Amino acid sequence: MAGLKELRTRIEAIKSTQKITSAMKMVAASRLRRVQILVDKNQGYSENLRHSALRVMTEIENEEKTKGVKYIRPLMLRQTVNPKRYKLCVMSSDRGLCGAYNSNISKKATHRIRELLKKGKEVSVVCIGKKAYDTLHRNFADSDIVIKLAGERLKSLSYPEQAKAMEFEILNQFKNKEFDVCEFVFARFSSAISRTFVCEQVCPMDLNTEHLNEEELKMVNRSGNAFYEYLPDKLTVLENIVPILFEDDIFKIIVNSAASEHGARMTSMDSATRNAKNMISELTLKYNSLRQSAITTELIEIIAGAEAI
Repeated sequence: MAGLKELRTRIEAIKSTQKITSAMKMVAASRLRRVQILVDKNQGYSENLRHSALRVMTEIENEEKTKGVKYIRPLMLRQTVNPKRYKLCVMSSDRGLCGAYNSNISKKATHRIRELLKKGKEVSVVCIGKKAYDTLHRNFADSDIVIKLAGERLKSLSYPEQAKAMEFEILNQFKNKEFDVCEFVFARFSSAISRTFVCEQVCPMDLNTEHLNEEELKMVNRSGNAFYEYLPDKLTVLENIVPILFEDDIFKIIVNSAASEHGARMTSMDSATRNAKNMISELTLKYNSLRQSAITTELIEIIAGAEAI
């Protein structure tokens, strides 16, 4: 009977765990829906904003080629020749139970750090999330790389407030020449079960038109058959668009990271709930089999004793 008691205890423990994983799955799904709305709404706005900036940039480049003039680019668009100092911002979660999400972020960041070190670059790391901080701190404990953890205050802010605070800090550090290039390691959200782990440069911003073909270059500064006119001048328009675009880039990274985390946690908890259900079924079958065997043994013993009398 001791085996039956152990099985009963284990079944009850797994049922309790199943309730927890099921509740966590529903919480993650609810949070994912809210963040996914932000991701979807931001996509159209972000594309139009970048298209506007590219339009102005194309006009400026055309004037430089045709008229022989030279425009001074806004600070955020000035690429450093042979950059030496890199700042890496790693977006992970503070909690686990989200499958391989945090380990994949840490692997991507570790790979990028080692790649930069091989090229002789100076690297500083800021982790927005404890999980990546713990892993990177352990992986590079013997190196001279400075690895910092973002303050708790940042996590308590809303997504737009986080973007504004990070924009302010990165821009100040860039102005003070504390780094040459700032990159973000994060998960780009595709769906609840699909995400891509990327390392993307955000500062200085990349607004070149080299990736556009000749037809796209002709259409980027037109609306139908009409051409755009600028008031005030093109450079002033560009200087006003760039800070908005920079803040939007950071906001996009934050909401994509949040959606990816909630999606990973939801799928992980869904898998855990289904595994618990399968384990309960198997253990219940085993319990019933043992119980039936015990009852049969008792009956045989009773009948044998009665026949002996």
